[in-house]
Amino acid sequence: MEERNGCEKLDEIMLPGFRFHPTDEELVGFYLKRKIQQRPLAIELIKQLDIYKFDPWDLPKLASTGEKEWYFYCPRDRKYRNSTRPNRVTKAGFWKATGTDRPIYSSEGSRCIGLKKSLVFYKGRAAKGVKTDWMMHEFRLPSLIDSSSSPKKYVDKTIPANLYV
Repeated sequence: MEERNGCEKLDEIMLPGFRFHPTDEELVGFYLKRKIQQRPLAIELIKQLDIYKFDPWDLPKLASTGEKEWYFYCPRDRKYRNSTRPNRVTKAGFWKATGTDRPIYSSEGSRCIGLKKSLVFYKGRAAKGVKTDWMMHEFRLPSLIDSSSSPKKYVDKTIPANLYV
């Protein structure tokens, strides 16, 4: 049987009417969890990209799928070397968090499987930034994968970011 590359596989599932529209639970509990566990899928629908090296209006053409929503795995960069503060600055502006992290619960509703943060893009620099219509949701696993395991494992490397207008 003939071996096919990833692009051909992606074209095959991108049939008319196909939409990649995962729920928050699916993004965190399936896609992000598999990515962190280094268990790739046969067809990667979410591209790995440092989104902060691009301005939001440049990202749609870099995504694997999507017309109004685009999904990326993005490595987490720190503002300062020994800080927990993320660096969300681009060439033309910055992403600013709006509110606190919201928990994402499993279907059963009892267990927090991830966190979701909403961000808005501002053109310019922090003190004089002008708010735009670009929004993004940042998803991450809770800091501790399994509180019963020893030694404790921390996860804060990769986030799928859901970007849309």
